[in-house]
Amino acid sequence: MIQLSKRLQTVADYITTGHRLADIGSDHALLPVYAVQSGKVPLAVAGELNKGPWQAACQQVTNAGLSASIDVRRGNGLEVIEALEADTITICGMGGALICAILEAGHQQGKLEGVKELILQPNIGEDAVRIWLLEHDWLLQDESIVEEDGKIYEVLHAVSSKQAKQQNDKLYKGEGLPFAEPINRAILLRMGPYLLQKKDPELKRKWLAELEKLDYIAASLTQSEQESARFKLASVKQDQKLIKEVLEWLYTVKL
Repeated sequence: MIQLSKRLQTVADYITTGHRLADIGSDHALLPVYAVQSGKVPLAVAGELNKGPWQAACQQVTNAGLSASIDVRRGNGLEVIEALEADTITICGMGGALICAILEAGHQQGKLEGVKELILQPNIGEDAVRIWLLEHDWLLQDESIVEEDGKIYEVLHAVSSKQAKQQNDKLYKGEGLPFAEPINRAILLRMGPYLLQKKDPELKRKWLAELEKLDYIAASLTQSEQESARFKLASVKQDQKLIKEVLEWLYTVKL
């Protein structure tokens, strides 16, 4: 049995047993191989655009003796699958903007037809992914945050649901948050509604690190005499203030 990293294991745990899997940007096909070996999925597609990773995925599947169950395909995003071919789509290890672009292209091409769940692990830009899911009526069902090798990752699990719009409206209403509703919604999209509920220590570490980055940016802007830098500095300081208020509310600590 192949061993997954903590990050990929978190993704694998969200896959619904019995679903047909399409792993986009599969790299070495570790996730599809594990999913088939563990009996979680009967069939999988491993999609990869670049030649080197595609060859590595082919070799991994061959070595595992799973060529009859896992089809390794070379292509761009969701172009490697047909409509109704996959029940679960996983996209991991990319920026949020790229994940959104892949999903949007697939949506326009009809490749999301029949897909029941999306499991997405953006390296950055998680808010962009949440916004895409919200705008396309995918119900965000759960989120996890994990730390691995000094880096913190978020995993988003969304499902196709006829009640997605109503349930998302409730999810992003922000009941309990100590701010005005438009600010609450922005905070939930940025920091994750389920992650804020769970209050995992990794979430605190992530946003403390973000505050440090903003400190560095603010220090750089302070050195500039340009008018645009003054406005940017005010925006950064406002951002810092809001993050601190959220963390103090969550963890009852003074920053």
